[in-house]
Amino acid sequence: MRGNRTESDRSFAIKLMRDLVVPTFVLDADCNVLIWNRACERLTGVPAKELIGTRDHWRAFYDVPRPCLADLVLQGRTSEIAALYATSVDVGDGTHAFHVENWCVMPHVVGTEYYLAIDAGPIYGTEGQLIAVVETLRDMTDQKRAQIALERLAAIGGLTGIANRRSFDETLANEWLRAQREKLPISLLMVDVDHFKLFNDTYGHQMGDDCLRRIAQCMSAIVYRPGDTVARYGGEEFVLVLPSSNQDGALIVADRVRDAVARLAMPHSGSGLGHVTVSIGVASRIPDKDTDRDSLVKAADTALYRAKHDGRDRVAAEPMAARSDGALP
Repeated sequence: MRGNRTESDRSFAIKLMRDLVVPTFVLDADCNVLIWNRACERLTGVPAKELIGTRDHWRAFYDVPRPCLADLVLQGRTSEIAALYATSVDVGDGTHAFHVENWCVMPHVVGTEYYLAIDAGPIYGTEGQLIAVVETLRDMTDQKRAQIALERLAAIGGLTGIANRRSFDETLANEWLRAQREKLPISLLMVDVDHFKLFNDTYGHQMGDDCLRRIAQCMSAIVYRPGDTVARYGGEEFVLVLPSSNQDGALIVADRVRDAVARLAMPHSGSGLGHVTVSIGVASRIPDKDTDRDSLVKAADTALYRAKHDGRDRVAAEPMAARSDGALP
């Protein structure tokens, strides 16, 4: 009688899981698919009959073979989880359950990429042995795309349409660490619109805003490499972060920017040349343990001051005497 009850309970549990509205699959101790429920079929486009009894469940989510979260839990490879997923959390309640999030290409759902929230928890036998892992999936794609869109908006200046100061600070911090790790050069251009206060006083703030927008667009068009960043530093100042670029390369970009802004030929009666110009300071470093990114910003700012002091509408680089061991010729 008890055996019949146990079998009945098992059948009920399997039916419940198959009909569950949450996409769910179960792997046995050998990582073979025991259950692939209907919701999982709808989400992935892969029918259960193609996967039950196989280890091919990965192909519902990825183009190439790789372990799913349930595999890692079953195989005791949980130390690899953080490297394979965008975010990961050990639930930490003694159950050895994990929560992760990741983009999945969903090869069988044409033209679709899902951002999935994934939970996996082990099932133990009566003697404490691991006999299976249940993995559940939630489609978080719309929420993730909305989050990304908001983050992008937060990183972009409303006036100029380029990266704002916060975004610049984050970019420089990340690129500095990468350059330090890979022993690569990094350069910074600090760009200031000459006599901008006089421009605003003469033509009005609306024209001043338009001037800043046009310069931002002009600079963005000049920066060709995907890793380069153009940002508004504040007021009439802009910055360009040039990873993997030494001072010679940065000076070429700076001259290109100065020339392109001049060719916009925006009238400026308060300028000696009769049109809007910019002054640019250039600094470069190969980061090491004795230098920090603030030294790069300070060096570029000092070079900018020299460019303005020497007559504006020009480029100035950090002087040789001011360079530390981490600077570049």
